[in-house]
Amino acid sequence: MPAIHKGSPKIKFQFVASQRQSVLGGLPALEALAQQFDLWGRLRRLRLIDPRKRTGSGFGPDAIVAQFLFCFAAGGASLADAERLEEDVLARRLARMDSFADETTLGEWLRAQTPESVRAFWNLIHEFIAWAAHRAEAGRWKYSGRAEVFFDDTQLEVSGKKFEGAKVNYNGDLALSWQTCWFGPWLADGQLGSPGDVSDALPEMLERQRPLWAAGESDFLADSGSSATKYLKGIGGAGFTHWSVSYNKWTSALERTAREQPEAVWGQAAESQWRDGTPLTEQHCLIRHTPAESEATFTFAAVRFRKDGEMFWSYRFLACEGTRSDAASIFARHKLKGEKEQLLKEVLRGLDLHHPPCAELNANAMFYAIAALAYNLLVTVKLLCLPEECQSWQVKTMLRQIIRLPATLVRHARRLLVRVEVPASWLGWWTDWQQRWWSDAGPVAAPG
Repeated sequence: MPAIHKGSPKIKFQFVASQRQSVLGGLPALEALAQQFDLWGRLRRLRLIDPRKRTGSGFGPDAIVAQFLFCFAAGGASLADAERLEEDVLARRLARMDSFADETTLGEWLRAQTPESVRAFWNLIHEFIAWAAHRAEAGRWKYSGRAEVFFDDTQLEVSGKKFEGAKVNYNGDLALSWQTCWFGPWLADGQLGSPGDVSDALPEMLERQRPLWAAGESDFLADSGSSATKYLKGIGGAGFTHWSVSYNKWTSALERTAREQPEAVWGQAAESQWRDGTPLTEQHCLIRHTPAESEATFTFAAVRFRKDGEMFWSYRFLACEGTRSDAASIFARHKLKGEKEQLLKEVLRGLDLHHPPCAELNANAMFYAIAALAYNLLVTVKLLCLPEECQSWQVKTMLRQIIRLPATLVRHARRLLVRVEVPASWLGWWTDWQQRWWSDAGPVAAPG
């Protein structure tokens, strides 16, 4: 075979202005789902998020939210990015708007929001998740037939003093705190505020979301930030089938109790490996313990372990419900928490949410709530529409493979036709999708 080298392309380019081209040919996938849920109608009826004094003029909340959702789908992460959607004719046609709002108008709408309007928007997200979960195949989002509920906090670093609510966190960085609660693969609740107690929003979130898991079995997982007694009580009373919380604080008394357990209660010794590959011996058991300053007694799964050559045991603990009898399986289940932690990172990376766009806290809280809705729409498109081999796709893959497709707007038989260029291997899927999801009442999306 002859050697192959990089050559100079003998291609001439001609650049022309176009009013018919779009790089968002897959937006109908989101639009169809939104219409199925009646998202735009529900937003119009959500009066709390509409700051207009005269609703007969200006941009309605459905128009503003649609612009932000399309912006996230296009890879945008700022108000300026949302304004630039004005250049995409397909996005305007899908929204059925003559023009999109400019950056100033979008900022004014966000700054007009209140804690009550942000909460009302999250309530709408709860309604969407309940709607989607009812339609999604259980095997695609449940674990052993149980819904997974997960709580976590992340720190959004900011620079400068212009961000309302920003404070120095435990790492010494100026940041905002975003506490989130997940139901299955969906981001079901969030609270943006000042860094402090990383779980102070947990009790209210569990109370608000309880209807999501009330009708079926569920597992709750959380890290040690939720291990204070007041949180364990709330978790234990939230109606979960199983729950476990990492417990690495206030362990001195627990370790004494564990050391006092007779050998007979410890399970069979198992061989494993430490992070560096060092052989490890471990055993598990369940113990009951009343934490300091608590009137309630909780069940704890305990593991004792030691590396080869060590004389003394080390211990780790999980607070959990008292219905399971196998401590080793409780630890094995809890380890899957790491997969849930990746979901929050995926949202931040996939939608580029590392930097809040506004100075006002309420404005940023609404911006992140809309981002959560955009993420949930993408997840639901995957669950309801995509084949099994695509269920592991992350947000960036979804946007690249499904949303950001070249398209051309043309007139055909006195109707507007969207010609979307898709890979040949996906032509059959898009054709089936159009027949199932896209109503003839709207503009026709024609692949090929």
